[in-house]
Amino acid sequence: MIADALKMAVGTLTTVRVPAPGVIDRRVAGGAMVLGPLAAVPLAAVAALIVFLGEVIGLPAFASAALALGAVALGSRGLHLDGLADTADGLGASYDRARALEVMRRGDSGPTGIATLVLTLLVQTGALAGAISAGHGVAAVAVAVVAGRGVLSLCCARGVPSARPEGLGATVAGSVPVWTAAVVFAVLAGAAALALPWWQGLAAVALGYLAASALLARCVQRLGGVTGDVLGGCVEVAVAGVLLASSF
Repeated sequence: MIADALKMAVGTLTTVRVPAPGVIDRRVAGGAMVLGPLAAVPLAAVAALIVFLGEVIGLPAFASAALALGAVALGSRGLHLDGLADTADGLGASYDRARALEVMRRGDSGPTGIATLVLTLLVQTGALAGAISAGHGVAAVAVAVVAGRGVLSLCCARGVPSARPEGLGATVAGSVPVWTAAVVFAVLAGAAALALPWWQGLAAVALGYLAASALLARCVQRLGGVTGDVLGGCVEVAVAGVLLASSF
């Protein structure tokens, strides 16, 4: 089960080519959400390397930040960014649940989605540039990428419903025990406290989770639960929260 869950996590969340899981059921899907941070380690390593090399050759902090985050986007097929844009379009389209879900299903980005995407990327890039200027950009981007995927277990915890009867959201919604999601948070917070000044590491992961929780709560209220797009949106706002707390 663990092997299949890891294959699903890596194959879904990154462009790394892995064999297909032998079985995909709710247990495997839930395990994949829990292992999301582990699957994101290669992306975090690439982003950290770009930031490090940027510092070595003297690139402006904003340029290094943009290149690092761009590499992460490419390495995840833009999956989470697309989810963020679709979620924003759905939430901004109508107070009618069915209408909002239909807008999200289309996949084309409207003005609300594009504006949300641009503003979120600007916040992420500017915050990472601040962390680079403060001298801990390598650690900040690594923590942000990994912790951002950590919120997937929160979004799929028991009690969080699916907005649709089909799709990725229906497969993973409620598939993670609450205690497991809490352990993921604790492990990520502990790792961040070692990578950054301890108080800043704890604050960074906490703010990332808080941002994702706010979006998750809004989506459950408006849409009736989570979808694959909502999961992606929560990842991106969590990354923004972690980087903001790491930016000074």
